[in-house]
Amino acid sequence: MTLTIGVDVGGTKVAAGVVDVDGEVRAQTRRDTPAEDVAGTRHVIVEVVKELAAEHEVTAVGIGAAGWIDAARSTVLFAPNLAWRDEPLRDFVGNAVGLPVIVENDANVAAWAEFRYGAARDADDSMVLFTIGTGVGGGIVLGGELLRGAHGIAAELGHMLSVPDGHVCGCGRLGCIEQYASGNALVRFARAGARQEPGRATILLDLAGGDVDAISGPMVTTAARSGDPVSGTAFAQIGRWLGTGLADMAQILDPQVLVVGGGVVEAGDLLMGPTRRSYLEALAARARIPVAEIRPAELGNSAGMVGAADLARRR
Repeated sequence: MTLTIGVDVGGTKVAAGVVDVDGEVRAQTRRDTPAEDVAGTRHVIVEVVKELAAEHEVTAVGIGAAGWIDAARSTVLFAPNLAWRDEPLRDFVGNAVGLPVIVENDANVAAWAEFRYGAARDADDSMVLFTIGTGVGGGIVLGGELLRGAHGIAAELGHMLSVPDGHVCGCGRLGCIEQYASGNALVRFARAGARQEPGRATILLDLAGGDVDAISGPMVTTAARSGDPVSGTAFAQIGRWLGTGLADMAQILDPQVLVVGGGVVEAGDLLMGPTRRSYLEALAARARIPVAEIRPAELGNSAGMVGAADLARRR
């Protein structure tokens, strides 16, 4: 059975796993990411690959990195949470471990994992993934292949325009969907609601010790599950914007499946309920035409490893 290694490189951790052809993780390891140390991060990746390759007969390595990757899947052009700038990661790791290596964007590898083995495994043509975490990421599969674009940096779904002249985004634009449908947006909406209507945020404020600025995403989720009105409204707000973004993807691409992943999805129906309602309202005029079903992602934290490993196998 062909085994490959998938490496998921984030701003805080490097996780690696040996993955088989059925998408099962046979073994895994992880290290902290020395995010400000370019050479240190490279060496951590090599270290985890060598550790796993010493115990398993593997044929290739896939690396999913949080950043913009060139079309050749070899160089990290820019990584906002790491020190990489035009980093020739494929060649460095490949030379160090003696195996073929590919490098891919972290949201793309998660999308591929969900398409092959997760929430969209019954699809054979197309899927769009929105990842809802601190920000908003995305991945698109069309015709059974990842959509990478002419320069390798397609599917930056978090930077679609939602609100003209809206909140400033980290990318420099105003009003990106990332500012309205992310974990950061959830906290901003909840804090604003608690300031404006503290009487409707008693559960949330109790969790935060009465300090609005101490409100965090997990607190909003806990409070919403306990019936806190302001916290529930915050989820309804990000669900509204996410639903319209998903509707845009349905109109533009007509995919078989729409998948929502990322940490915020752990809130379950608090997010998915308003998201689905907003999506259907936005597509009301298409009532007689089939549209993609929205599904929560299934693979969780293993998606990066699984997707990167499978892309390496198919290199």
